[in-house]
Amino acid sequence: MHLVVGLGNYGAKYAMNRHNIGFMCVDVWLKTLGEKTADHFYREEHKALTQKIKITRAGVEKEILIAKPQTYMNRSGESVISLMQFYKIERSNLLVIQDDIDQVFGAMKIQFNRGHGGQNGIRNISELFGAADYHRLKLGVGRPEHPGFDIGDYVLGNFPKDELLQLPQFLDKAALALESFVFDGASRAATKYNGQL
Repeated sequence: MHLVVGLGNYGAKYAMNRHNIGFMCVDVWLKTLGEKTADHFYREEHKALTQKIKITRAGVEKEILIAKPQTYMNRSGESVISLMQFYKIERSNLLVIQDDIDQVFGAMKIQFNRGHGGQNGIRNISELFGAADYHRLKLGVGRPEHPGFDIGDYVLGNFPKDELLQLPQFLDKAALALESFVFDGASRAATKYNGQL
């Protein structure tokens, strides 16, 4: 089984924040598969909203657990660790989807064993693992134009209108990247999808 974790903060007021792009990505992917994405269609377990699905590509069936931690960002690892232990998921089958201020909006990277870069959900997951040896799909949200603008306020801000227009295309590509990770492996997925819109 694969575990695909979208990072974000629960609650309507955070729904369109840059910090919630992980939540957005898994919901978009589920919609492309014909799954329901409203919160009440998810199951509540291990401090997360989850959906377990099976999909088949080219005769190969994969079982995937989608998770949206409900602990707030800086405690995301509590949910991730608990789910992995309960379902006996190998760390090589984990993909965490996060916002990334070090890439411009619309850029993405699948990476392995990297630092947290100030992303508090990743920081917490790595601290609880005691290592950073897991894969991430890092979705670029850019940095504030003014260097003095608080990064926390920036990622907890909503996407501006020009980026909102491009967001569906960005999330569609991210959904394809995460599916490629599951079926093709990290290296092939990275080769195909790392880069900008």
